[in-house]
Amino acid sequence: MYPELGQFALILALMLAVLLSVVPLAGTVTGRDHLQAFARPLSAGLFVFIALAFGILTYAFLIDDFSVAYVANNSNSLLPWYYKFSAVWGGHEGSLLLWILMLAGWTLAVAVFSRRLPAVMIAQVLAVMGMITVGFLLFIILTSNPFDRMLPNVPADGADLNPLLQDFGLIVHPPMLYMGYVGFSVAFAFAIAALMNGRLDAAWARWSRPWTTVAWAFLSLGIALGSWWAYYELGWGGWWFWDPVENASLLPWLSGTALMHSLAVTEKRGVFKSWTVLLAIVTFSLSLLGTFLVRSGVLTSVHAFASDPERGTFLLALLAITVVSSLVLYAFRAPVVHVRARYGSLSREIFLLLNNVLLVAATLLVMIGTLYPLVLDYLDMGRLSIGEPFFNTTFSPLAVATGLLLGAGIFSRWKKTDGGWLGRKLLWPLAVSLVATSAVMVVYGGFKPWAFAGCFAAVWVSVATFWDLWDKSASRKGRWHGLRRQSRSYYGMVLGHLGLAITMAGATVVSNYGIERDVRMSPGDTAMVGDYQVEFIEIGDRRGRNFTAQYGTFHVTLDGEPVSVLHPEKRQYLVQRNVMTEAGIDGGLFRDVFVAVGERISDDAWAIRLQYKPLVRWLWLGSLFMAAGGFLAIADRRYRVRDKVVAPAAASTVPPRGDTAEAMS
Repeated sequence: MYPELGQFALILALMLAVLLSVVPLAGTVTGRDHLQAFARPLSAGLFVFIALAFGILTYAFLIDDFSVAYVANNSNSLLPWYYKFSAVWGGHEGSLLLWILMLAGWTLAVAVFSRRLPAVMIAQVLAVMGMITVGFLLFIILTSNPFDRMLPNVPADGADLNPLLQDFGLIVHPPMLYMGYVGFSVAFAFAIAALMNGRLDAAWARWSRPWTTVAWAFLSLGIALGSWWAYYELGWGGWWFWDPVENASLLPWLSGTALMHSLAVTEKRGVFKSWTVLLAIVTFSLSLLGTFLVRSGVLTSVHAFASDPERGTFLLALLAITVVSSLVLYAFRAPVVHVRARYGSLSREIFLLLNNVLLVAATLLVMIGTLYPLVLDYLDMGRLSIGEPFFNTTFSPLAVATGLLLGAGIFSRWKKTDGGWLGRKLLWPLAVSLVATSAVMVVYGGFKPWAFAGCFAAVWVSVATFWDLWDKSASRKGRWHGLRRQSRSYYGMVLGHLGLAITMAGATVVSNYGIERDVRMSPGDTAMVGDYQVEFIEIGDRRGRNFTAQYGTFHVTLDGEPVSVLHPEKRQYLVQRNVMTEAGIDGGLFRDVFVAVGERISDDAWAIRLQYKPLVRWLWLGSLFMAAGGFLAIADRRYRVRDKVVAPAAASTVPPRGDTAEAMS
């Protein structure tokens, strides 16, 4: 009976979403405050019923109710309870319900934490989010019902969760990723609401900016967790392989980064309004595109959920409606976003504009490389594979250029920057960066052009950030007082830029100086990987709750001194009979030693993969820094100050007091 209750809860949620889409918007058109006031209670009711449906589906998994088709197809009675819980979003229907739950959660958060906003604006924002929710609720109810029954032929046991997903990564990665994906719907809703009422001013940017930043921070964490999961779970030691679904999450991250910078300029100077509105539309549209790629069946990937053309058609229609209606509204309201403001060729505005151009170019490059083969295949014009070499060759120069531009832009000023002053300001950071990068080349064994470029960009951003922090700390009352007077938003920018530098350094070093060896080894054999000696001791057997495993014992030594004992495994899962590789990893801040057991070659010999991965953990450490910077930035005091309701403002020529310390984000 309770699965039917979950289905009924989704139907009631759809009705509330329709009301949320219509009633508050009607109130803004007619000027009736009592209709606008319905936005918040409708948002709360919407969240309650979707949460109820999600809770019921979770309960079905935990009690092994295999009469529910989705449970039977994605769970098994031998599955540990924590994997039963994460299996709720391990397939298409449940992950879509999680997506909708996140959307309802963001809608409720806007309703609760935006009480300082004008009633008209919040009513329009929540109405737009209600429209998005209507689309996805129709999608799940009509094409992807997670509560379909298998009556009367109920299976005795389930088909099991994909062994690749029986990992801690499934518990944390999708929720974080969806929080980012769905969070950009708030920035989109604010942009559409601003176009509706013509209020594209600094206050609007200040309202939208924290929601955009926190969504970007969650997406950064989600992407990093996915990279980490692939690194240790797939058994080949890669951290990013330009899979189309990986690219689908990178696209809104790149455009979302540009959106954050554009919002900063709109808030402080009242310019870049067109950039900001269009980037908000594009970023959320790219989130929908990622959802389409994963669930339409247009590609084959370990990340893909569904292969039903009907679902793909529905999502494509939803994406088309979102993009077309938004751009049409923008076209009609274009005069509202027009603004005239003067700024010099070396001003901070120019650096941020160029930063946006590079990020948008990177977004287009990744999108073309991802979609072009799919379009050719759809048009029956042949099959084309665009892989890692293309993306590395074309994306790397843009990433390096972005880092170089960022480091220089940190020292620029609003409106106008004297070229001579800027050159002198950059001289010492430039010298320090060159020396430090040369030292890195020596430490890791030789000069490589792209390694030098990537490391220099990373060091350049770090040195420039710390140099600027040192300058900002100057105070008559001492440097500690100077540091204390800086805003949380500024320190969020510092962490974000340092995180980017750390990630760039990790990606550059591990890509250029990592060592990989595939060797044949028997117990008693030794092999070298980098400076480390790996000795194969033995192969043993063990049994888990729902798998059996052969595990190796490997001793890792450095200059004769023991470093670690690793136990990589080959697991065979009992239900689906899939064989999975569990790598043995000795991790450290400056390097990883990675051992994976491959196929048995003979009675006592195995194929073994050995890898030395310098600075690989910096990839994920940098992402943590970036996410922490985003969360710190939204705690800034100015986001808690109520704005006066005024007419749309012209471009300000003076940045708000207290924010002059902030540089690039």
